Amino acid sequence: MLLKGTGPILSSGPFHIVPMQAHHLDALAQLERCCFSTPWTRDGLAAELTSETACFVAAEPAGQPGVAAGYAGMHYIAGEGYIDNVAVFPEYRRQGAAGLLLEALFQFCRAAGGSLITLEVRAGNRQALSLYQRLGFIEVGRRRNFYSSPTEDALILTRYFTPATNGCGLDFPL
Repeated sequence: MLLKGTGPILSSGPFHIVPMQAHHLDALAQLERCCFSTPWTRDGLAAELTSETACFVAAEPAGQPGVAAGYAGMHYIAGEGYIDNVAVFPEYRRQGAAGLLLEALFQFCRAAGGSLITLEVRAGNRQALSLYQRLGFIEVGRRRNFYSSPTEDALILTRYFTPATNGCGLDFPL
């Protein structure tokens, strides 16, 4: 995985954002089953721990190290980030965890010199769309009937940003 270390990358309010670790995997596999019709397995998540292009982060509630409230993951290739998943347990939603998780991915992408970050979202996922729009994503395309259970279009969203320069002040353990 591209991120090294185990300490907090970002901390704000009730959450600390840390690199995803093996001790998070059981909870995150459960979260996948809770949130997605085609969930990633524990083994699939574990594979990201050794992927050379992966950047996966977990949100831990303040004062509860090792407890996963949610996670986000992306792959960084050729100067671009592609967000695979963003998910937060229902009891931690609407408290800022998803925004912090995404901000950590943005900061990593910018620190690495990236110019954009892209994701796909169900066209009917209004809460996620609202968050992504607030964070500066714009719709750049649509994949018809991309999702199953139920069948639904995927919107392709991209956030563009100017790559950070050397000495940008971000504390990323690359």
